[in-house]
Amino acid sequence: MTAFNTVTVRSRVDGQLVSVAFKEGQFVHEGDLLAQIDPRPFQVQLEQAQGQLAKDQAQRKDAEVNLERFKLLFNEGVIPQQQLDTQGALVGQFDGAIESDQSQINNAKLQLTYSRITAPISGRIGLRLVDVGNIVHATDSTGLLVITQLQPISVIFSLPQDQLPQVNAKLHGGVQLTVDAYDRDDTAKLASGKLQTIDNQIDLTTGTYKLKSMFTNADNSLFPNQFVNVHLLVDTLHNLTIIPTAAIQRGPQGTYVYAASKDPVSKETSAKIYPVTIAQTTGNSVGLSAGLNPGDLVNVQVDRLRARRRI
Repeated sequence: MTAFNTVTVRSRVDGQLVSVAFKEGQFVHEGDLLAQIDPRPFQVQLEQAQGQLAKDQAQRKDAEVNLERFKLLFNEGVIPQQQLDTQGALVGQFDGAIESDQSQINNAKLQLTYSRITAPISGRIGLRLVDVGNIVHATDSTGLLVITQLQPISVIFSLPQDQLPQVNAKLHGGVQLTVDAYDRDDTAKLASGKLQTIDNQIDLTTGTYKLKSMFTNADNSLFPNQFVNVHLLVDTLHNLTIIPTAAIQRGPQGTYVYAASKDPVSKETSAKIYPVTIAQTTGNSVGLSAGLNPGDLVNVQVDRLRARRRI
């Protein structure tokens, strides 16, 4: 099983971790508050930047008033052009300083926002990686916690390349193929999903190709990195007789089974060889298109069994 998204949540600012708003194993939604970094240093930076902005705005206003006076004096021939241009440049300097102050304010607000760490995705939280009171840094590699998306979840599996045309034809034909996930023993069904896509190349070393399926995982029964056995339903064959795989025997005469045969005269039951035609093998079951009828009794323990001997 493979998670669609796994995020290691880290702090984007340096500071002391003052609170943790989550519990280990909790499911969170995107945007939920996870932790709080001490916001006071960033609040101070914001206030300093706002104070500098107010100062520069006041100085610009004074410079602009003087510029209007210099224009009148220049028109009357009292001051030279150079003095008027210098005053105009001073107003432009204060315009640049105000823009710089505003960027400092925006940066301080951004740092203040980063002090509140929120969930970037919806998912399940793992074990906490840091405790309240620690100093965290933006360069820390371990992070604060890991969020793993469980809904939906995917499984990546491989099939032999000989089966690619059959699966690919169904997928491109718009058929939604069903994928069932079973436990490690391949006995208990865990969940059902849908085939999502096929990889764009075949593995040369194994002669197989990868497929990706998606499971809604509404009950959270599947976990990332969990091993499962996958059953992909590509087609349904009808009118087949199903018998256990252990009953199939192979010999010079081809594929056959030992089935119970009752003598109509003596009423005795004996084993008889029945040639069969295999249409499909899936897991521990074999579908026969010819050779047996539904209800026939076959023997699955044939170590010492021979045809025409009594059972």
